[in-house]
Amino acid sequence: MSTPTKIRVAVNGYGVIGKRVADGVARQEDMILAGVADIGTDWRPRMAIRNGFPLFGATAEHADAMRQAGMDVAGTLDDLLGEVDVVVDCTPKRVAARNVELYRRLGRKFILQGGEKHEATGHSFVAEANYASAVGRDSTRVVSCNTTSIVRTLTALKKAGLLRRARGTLLRRATDPWESHQSGIMNTLVPEEQIPSHQGPDAQSVDPALDVITMAVKVPETLAHLHYWSVQMTRPAGKDEVLDALRASSRIALIRMSDGLAALNVVKEMMADIGRPHDNLYEVALWADMLRVEGDELFYAYMVDNQAIVIPETVDAVRALTGGEPDALASIRRTDAALGIGGALVW
Repeated sequence: MSTPTKIRVAVNGYGVIGKRVADGVARQEDMILAGVADIGTDWRPRMAIRNGFPLFGATAEHADAMRQAGMDVAGTLDDLLGEVDVVVDCTPKRVAARNVELYRRLGRKFILQGGEKHEATGHSFVAEANYASAVGRDSTRVVSCNTTSIVRTLTALKKAGLLRRARGTLLRRATDPWESHQSGIMNTLVPEEQIPSHQGPDAQSVDPALDVITMAVKVPETLAHLHYWSVQMTRPAGKDEVLDALRASSRIALIRMSDGLAALNVVKEMMADIGRPHDNLYEVALWADMLRVEGDELFYAYMVDNQAIVIPETVDAVRALTGGEPDALASIRRTDAALGIGGALVW
């Protein structure tokens, strides 16, 4: 019997998301991380080498600069793309959209992140909602951290026949934690300039049937996002029925204030204690004991790790595009097992 061919994956951009995607891909039994490409010469690409990932320069000039900085460089992005089945673009916002022409010219399947527009691929992805429609496509876009959380939670309620409409308020972290010394806001709150904020329409790019409106405000902290949701259900339901609907998703972790998990920093500390790389919280961490039901009205709050939640979705998108696993649930289970999702936060 012949051994199944592993999916060869490139990661373009080794920043906050790229390094986590690279690590996630490297943990999959059916994938090979062929290499990562970047433009930097500082400590960040050096970590790729330290982790055993082949490093490529985005261009010949970048590769030369890396070599002059003492790095072992395997070649250029063009070289890397010649060796792979799919590329995950994790470059900064709006840079990825310019790379699309290169990927298409070389005939490489590609995945963009949520900072790019839906129109760049014509498809937006959350594994539990629309995996099947991505199978065999040339490209998709894994939606942003906040949009991923919205689609995950509302899809769980929808699958249980409980969702009519949803209205959410998002308290958004000001910047990524590693950039806290460079940017962000201090001693103020910054409302997003329009209602709905962009996350609601973005969720509808994954599932147009969602009746969802979001409002957002940027707050002076960098650990994670915090969401508050008011949902009208299709009928009155008990709290246990709602929790069972949410529990059906392996990527929604039901946590409790009564366990001392009373704030974002505490949940992140627990991720470190259970040994998650980079303290990653891949799940939506939803407070079960805060959740309240009043007739057909549902109220809940949850935490979103902006650096980690899209990693399992990206891994699943690799399988979908390449046809490596046509079944959504099978892919989700493989990804979850490799990343340790599902067991650590089940109480």
